[in-house]
Amino acid sequence: MNVTNLMNSLEAKHPGEKEYLQAVHEVLESIEEVYNENPQYESAKIIERLVEPDRILTFKIPWMDDNGDVHVNLGYRVQFNNSIGPYKGGLRFHPSVNLSILKFLGFEQIFKNALTTLPMGGGKGGSDFDPKGKSDNEIMRFAQAFMLELWKVIGPETDVPAGDIGVGGREIGFLFGMYKKLAREHTGVLTGKGLNWGGSLVRPEATGFGNVYFSQEMLATKNDSFKGKTVAISGFGNVAWGAATKVTELGGKVVTISGPDGYIYDPEGLDEEKIEYMLELRASNNDIVSPYVEEFPEATFFAGKKPWEQKVDIALPCATQNELNGDDAKLLVANGCICVGEGANMPSTEEAIAVFHENKILFSPGKASNAGGVATSGLEMTQNSNKLNWTAEEVDAKLKQIMKDIHGACVKHGTAEDGYVDYVKGANIAGFLKVADSMLDQGII
Repeated sequence: MNVTNLMNSLEAKHPGEKEYLQAVHEVLESIEEVYNENPQYESAKIIERLVEPDRILTFKIPWMDDNGDVHVNLGYRVQFNNSIGPYKGGLRFHPSVNLSILKFLGFEQIFKNALTTLPMGGGKGGSDFDPKGKSDNEIMRFAQAFMLELWKVIGPETDVPAGDIGVGGREIGFLFGMYKKLAREHTGVLTGKGLNWGGSLVRPEATGFGNVYFSQEMLATKNDSFKGKTVAISGFGNVAWGAATKVTELGGKVVTISGPDGYIYDPEGLDEEKIEYMLELRASNNDIVSPYVEEFPEATFFAGKKPWEQKVDIALPCATQNELNGDDAKLLVANGCICVGEGANMPSTEEAIAVFHENKILFSPGKASNAGGVATSGLEMTQNSNKLNWTAEEVDAKLKQIMKDIHGACVKHGTAEDGYVDYVKGANIAGFLKVADSMLDQGII
């Protein structure tokens, strides 16, 4: 495999799809050596087959708002690879959604799902619909119109979507209701469902919890922990909420949250009351964090800025892709940050990752440390299949063990001769080997 030639070929086929090309390039660089040591992968053209989705469904979604005006949005489902299980990946409703972003997310999902050791393939989907400012009835009508197309290609043993940005419990409920009516069956076709009708305890917090569990494992390799540490978190949705909850429980002090409008710095740290307020902010559907300072005047709001300029011990980017760049990384390192755990999907740019590696910082890629969300979705699928529910303690214990096992796989494949663990390389190789070997077993399809 020649990474440069492969990337040139992909760029020619998919011009302008920068997020997708970035995600592929990171993986190819990590696995180049192990790929070239195994000629059976080259003869079966595993990479050429792996970097292209099995199929992409694109469709229009006409819907009517409360004033009777008709709108048309675009919908997508990218089914990337199902060699180890049904396609699995979230649905994102956000104006920024395009094919490049969904292909990057679906490609990442292949390896993330493989790392969980659960039988799940990789996929992603969504729409450029913006739920912000929409009424419940408008969101219901849009979700029903979206499912009118999506239901044809999903199923509990085929493709199991979940939530993502802009798709929470309310949206999953409307989507599931329409699927149930169309398919005339009540199955575990979506995850992130309500607890009354097949959902799993701990699912909303799971991505944030998993990120902290993984970061705790990284810190433990240095005989360290979250206890007494200051922590910067970006975002203020479910991932950030789960991370803030678990960091605080483990004795750390979370001093930032952020939104599209800027970030909050709270030197006293988030407590239970403030963490609950994060949920109120998100539930308001306004997508801003500035009201926090009205509720807690000891905090400061920095408009249009990112939290990485604050002096902290640990950074947990939990918002969105490419939110932490090379300059941000240099600032974190200069301020003494020792650990960065990605809670979002690919929140660090390639330049930022290079800075972390050059300075031997503990750094985990999202495909490893944010796998807790999809892992718990997999546990929800298991509960649905068995027609039972586990307690929160049972789910949390399984999640913690899964994150510990993912960490172990990354250490196994990512440890350099000097002892430094390249978690990016370790995660990519561990995920790739499982998927590639499964593809070999199943023939050229």
